[in-house]
Amino acid sequence: MAEDNNQAAQGGNDTQNQLQFSMQRIYVKDVSFESPNAPSVFQNAFKPKVGLDLNTTSEQVGENLYEVVVKVTAQVTNNEDGATAFLAEVEQAGLFRIAGLSDDQLDHTLGAFCPNMLFPYARECIDNLVNRGSFPPLMLSPVNFEAMYAQKKKRESEAAENVQ
Repeated sequence: MAEDNNQAAQGGNDTQNQLQFSMQRIYVKDVSFESPNAPSVFQNAFKPKVGLDLNTTSEQVGENLYEVVVKVTAQVTNNEDGATAFLAEVEQAGLFRIAGLSDDQLDHTLGAFCPNMLFPYARECIDNLVNRGSFPPLMLSPVNFEAMYAQKKKRESEAAENVQ
């Protein structure tokens, strides 16, 4: 009996060192929609020009618990008069429980894998805001967060080389 308890305790230590990944919650952290030139923007021919800004951040908020935020800002102007038609901004966030990864693996997971899971929710939220503002749908294209992460790492290594 004592041997069984000993083995169970040792097995518990093994599971603590194993990879653990789970999404705990997805939520909208911040949302904003502005149409500063309404209603006049609806009276002109609408030829939209879309400006898109995308950013991700992450921080540890507890033991093995991380918040990842994907911030999407879409600013649309009318090519007819150059006036801002609308500005839609969403901060889509998620809580992830992650354990058993090396620092490099954790950085990659927080910088590419988690944002990839959150982006469809941000995309749907932006489209919903634009639709409620009485504008044509704005379906954002999928984003390659792996490539964005690789570019970020490349810029960081070049900056480190320039410092030396």
